[in-house]
Amino acid sequence: MNIKLIAIGKTDNKNLNALIEEYTKRLGFYIKFDLEVIPDIKNAKNLSESEQKMKEGQLILGKLAPTDQLILLDENGKEYTSVGFSDFLQKKMNSGIKTLVFVIGGPYGFSEEVYQKAQGKVALSQMTFSHQMVRLFVIEQIYRGFTILNNEPYHHQ
Repeated sequence: MNIKLIAIGKTDNKNLNALIEEYTKRLGFYIKFDLEVIPDIKNAKNLSESEQKMKEGQLILGKLAPTDQLILLDENGKEYTSVGFSDFLQKKMNSGIKTLVFVIGGPYGFSEEVYQKAQGKVALSQMTFSHQMVRLFVIEQIYRGFTILNNEPYHHQ
């Protein structure tokens, strides 16, 4: 199985980028992982919230292969413990899917078309985080999940 993370908008913070690169590199020891950044919508300030979600949704859906399984990072998604999330990853690997795609939407969330295509939603927390930080948190949690599955000492209980 491959894992891809799609995110809207680039990360300007050098420190966050360094950490994202570090955890992406670590994750590469366990699984093929790609981070794909969709550039911010141009002239977004001239668009309504629904127009922006629609345009971002078209770009997100354009990045998916027919066999990809889409999981949205969404505040109304299922919350997991780190061990529970590692079980989620194991079940996805056992199911034989080729690519598991996580998506971090834009500032207003996802279009209805993206919600309809999704096979699930995951919430990192009931708190709100910046979109840039969420990238790091998702990648770190995927990495943590694989260390748990491999009985490595990264995660402590």
